[in-house]
Formats: sequence, C-alpha cells, structure tokens
Amino acid sequence: MAKLVFGMNLSLDGYVDQEEFGPDPALFRHWIEQVRGLTGSLYGRRMYELMRYWDEDHAEWTAERRDFAMAWRRQPKWVVSRSLTSVGPNATLVAEDIETVIRGLKAGLAGEIQVAGPELAGSLTDLGLIDEYRLYFHPVVLGRGKPFFAGPRPPLRLVASDLISGAAVRLTYVPA
Repeated sequence: MAKLVFGMNLSLDGYVDQEEFGPDPALFRHWIEQVRGLTGSLYGRRMYELMRYWDEDHAEWTAERRDFAMAWRRQPKWVVSRSLTSVGPNATLVAEDIETVIRGLKAGLAGEIQVAGPELAGSLTDLGLIDEYRLYFHPVVLGRGKPFFAGPRPPLRLVASDLISGAAVRLTYVPA
C-alpha cells in the first residue's frame, strides 16, 4: 500500500512561497533524491502548472537542475483539476471521483506518493488520506502568503526531526 506524504518548504511562520525563498544546494540535493525515490506525485492545478517548468530543458541550468528535471519527468503524476482539459507527459488528469481515484492509487501502489500543494493537501487531510506531513522550515518570516495548512488542522504526532542543511530543518508528523 502506498503512503501519501505532504511535504513542502515553509517559513518559520508557516507560509509556503516558492518566490520568497528557495533551497540551498544541500537541500536541493535532498529534494532530488526525494523525488527519485517517489512512486509518483499528486498535484493540484496551480502547483502542477508551476512545476511544468521542469518539462523543458533550459540552457542556463546547472547539473543539479538537470538531475531534478530528469527525476521529475520520470515519475508518474496525477493532476487533480476540474478546469484543466489536458496534462503534460507522464501525467494523468483526475477530474471526477477524486477520493475513489486516490484511495485506488494508495491501495494499488507501493512506496510514497507526494502530495504537492497546500490546498490539495487540505482537501485530502479532510478526507483522512494523508499519511505523513513533512515540514521543511527555513529561517525566514514572511508574515503573509499561503499557509502550509490551508484547510483543516489535524491532530498530529511528531515522529522525527532532521537537520537537512544549514538552512532547513525537517519535522515529520503523522496523524495522531
């Protein structure tokens, strides 16, 4: 059975914002390895559109960015959206009966499926489908933006804490 994991970079005050801060080289390497090990990823429309950046090579990319793009392209992706009519390579559009589709993915696959995006994660939390939350805290205070927990705030139990790089600490929680 696959495990649904919601993990993102966030500020000390709980906001996610890819424009305000990014991973240092050590954390970026961590994310590359993380993506390589995934069974697949589950995206909401907005996060998927943002991540489509990795579908095409860019001349200015470093070797690490190419590594991330290759890992991202290789994995299956499921995109939850009622407004999209098509998705890119190695992606499947999920527009109807979302709960049944995701329960089927969990039951039929092994490994980890990453949930990307706080709004989608909030919906899946409400359905009791998220198995683990990984919060990658950065030493930044934003005071605004999209909160990591965009919906219900489930009771959680801390199961691990890890220093990932000089600029990020990961706290891992499971539903209590």
